[in-house]
Amino acid sequence: MRAWWKENGLYVISGIVLGVSILVGWNLWQAQQQASRVEASTRYETLAGEVDDGDLDASEAIAADLYDNYASTTYAALARLAMAKLYMEKGRDQDAVNSLDTLLTGRANSELKMVGRLRLAKVYLYQDKHQEAVELLSGFESTSFAARYDELLGDAYAALGQIGEASAAYERAMLDDVSAPTVNRELVQMKIVDLPDVIPDVIPDVIPDVIPDDTPDDTPDDTPDDTPDDVPAGEPGSEPVNEQ
Repeated sequence: MRAWWKENGLYVISGIVLGVSILVGWNLWQAQQQASRVEASTRYETLAGEVDDGDLDASEAIAADLYDNYASTTYAALARLAMAKLYMEKGRDQDAVNSLDTLLTGRANSELKMVGRLRLAKVYLYQDKHQEAVELLSGFESTSFAARYDELLGDAYAALGQIGEASAAYERAMLDDVSAPTVNRELVQMKIVDLPDVIPDVIPDVIPDVIPDDTPDDTPDDTPDDTPDDVPAGEPGSEPVNEQ
């Protein structure tokens, strides 16, 4: 035993020290992450208050702090959503687009990105960028946001004059789960009713040269009337002359 310990004791002690160090380091890292989340939460609550008050300068300063120092937290992504809302209220729609676009390309979780995509599409519609909205929302039929996306797709297609596509998108939105609706079904139904009639895309190139006319011929008879104009109907002289 002494011989084994003499040969392997150093490795055993080193393993124990390494294990303890890893455990302590993990606990310290967890504590730091928790502290960071708490700080980020506090900063976000302050940001939310400034956004509600409409203070753009203060909001931008706090949001920048969240972006730079708490980028790995959910609160940085929430800050971008909040700032997009404030930018729209201030009439700075392009800043809202930039904020939401950064959210979609960043490290936010998938749920927040779906929310960001929905709000960005609404901004695109506000900017009359209907094709951009179509491209942004297409391909998400199997997600929990499908009905909301389809309603906006219908709006975009209708604005583009693509009535068939708009109707199909609205009809898909109407398939939303009635037990837990995510869209206003009555509003979507009104949008369907308000769609103009679909005009055929193809008009026949060949038009018949002769079109049968079944309309009765009302053309006056040009046959000369030998009846004297001054002979009243039913008096002598109005009878036809025998030309035998």
